[in-house]
Amino acid sequence: MTVAAVDRALNIIEALAGEPDGLELSMMAERLSLPLSATHRLLATLMDHHFVQRDANTSTFSLTLRMAQLAFRNMDCRQLPDVVQNALNRLAMTTGEYCRLAVVEADTLVWIARAQGATAGLRYEPDMGADVVLHTTATGKAWLATLPEHEAIRIVFASGFSERPGFGPNAIRDIDTLRMHLDHVHKRGFALAVEEGEVGTVALAVPLRSSPDPSAPVVGTLSVAGPIARIQPDRYADFAEHLHEAAQNVCEVWTLRNRQSNRMITASAGSELHPAAQSLGTVG
Repeated sequence: MTVAAVDRALNIIEALAGEPDGLELSMMAERLSLPLSATHRLLATLMDHHFVQRDANTSTFSLTLRMAQLAFRNMDCRQLPDVVQNALNRLAMTTGEYCRLAVVEADTLVWIARAQGATAGLRYEPDMGADVVLHTTATGKAWLATLPEHEAIRIVFASGFSERPGFGPNAIRDIDTLRMHLDHVHKRGFALAVEEGEVGTVALAVPLRSSPDPSAPVVGTLSVAGPIARIQPDRYADFAEHLHEAAQNVCEVWTLRNRQSNRMITASAGSELHPAAQSLGTVG
């Protein structure tokens, strides 16, 4: 398969990811500006590898759960789900709002876990598959503020520093405002977004480090978000305290799990290389 074919196949996967009812062949070809024959060949290949399925009744194509399966396998290898979910659940229960964890992936962030704490009234339920817009989210600003300023600005421009549909009225629209917001993150100790990424929502976020050491690399962020009617300024300090506590708990457990994993890998490698040493452990 050529590079162009791989690119087209990935475009098909991304297009189908937002279509739970699937798409017909002609609609898919039109949306991606591809010939029907080429689109059909790509879909056939994706079906052979179990990434796409075809409904015999409607003749529509849709994604299988293969992508989700691979994603969960990757997360399990990184030992993320069990480490963070309990902390997220506690954070959501304490704040009564929607909490998420995002991890750093190259020059952006990716949502990987969530917990809903709202039990009545308005419930904030954002799309976990949506991109993290760095300059209009508390999550993005919490991470950007940990970077050198020139690097943060470079990343924002590279990811698209522009107006998008659905942004709130307070979305950052220029570099000077972005600098001011990042400075506020440093002074407050947490990032805040009030009707920036979306209308009617407020979010707070803090960075998550790879260990309790304050100088350890930032590996992600923890955030809490909800309706502006509930998350008023008089609650910011409490929410920030809960976020920092949860982040500390997550990085401590994460560090412990990584150490345990490394020990197991070392022990496994040692047993394979030195079978005699393994037998010595059973003597006596």
